[in-house]
Amino acid sequence: MRVISGWAKGVTLASVPGKSTRPITDRVKEALFNILASDVAGTTWLDLFGGTGAVGIEALSRDAEAVVFIEINYQAYKTILQNLETTELSDFATVHKMDAFNYLRGTPDQSFDVIYNAPPQYQGIWVKAMQALDENPGWLAENGIIIVQIHPKEYLDEIAYANFVEFDQRNYGDTRLVFYKRRSDE
Repeated sequence: MRVISGWAKGVTLASVPGKSTRPITDRVKEALFNILASDVAGTTWLDLFGGTGAVGIEALSRDAEAVVFIEINYQAYKTILQNLETTELSDFATVHKMDAFNYLRGTPDQSFDVIYNAPPQYQGIWVKAMQALDENPGWLAENGIIIVQIHPKEYLDEIAYANFVEFDQRNYGDTRLVFYKRRSDE
């Protein structure tokens, strides 16, 4: 696992010991950032289930303004800190060791341009996170997007949200990326 492009291009990232996380593959990460293209520079990100920090670090390497990582697992939390130090991107990141749902229940102190939702698989956590965001939509900037990373078998198309609408999805082997934006009143 490495940083693909930008300031920290080529830097190898540490993995979380054990099997508590499912890191994004370089192939899927590269596809994701090709989709986002030049829309990364100057953006703020919320990485809800930080894992290794690979997605948020890639965003920072590509000139995102700031990333807030949320991670409850102690080993993953330490890995994010280590990877930020290795890439020299710590100054642009905030890492909270806490439950993502406790964070989302709080009053939004800022709105994010991109919210990355890639929780542990097969537990329905991505849906719970989407529902928490839907109940507290101030976390997402007016023109922001939510990106969900799940296994294709986890996808549920019958879910409707009051504040968000799906606008795209892409499959890469055993990974599906689902994109949401704010629902327009028009």
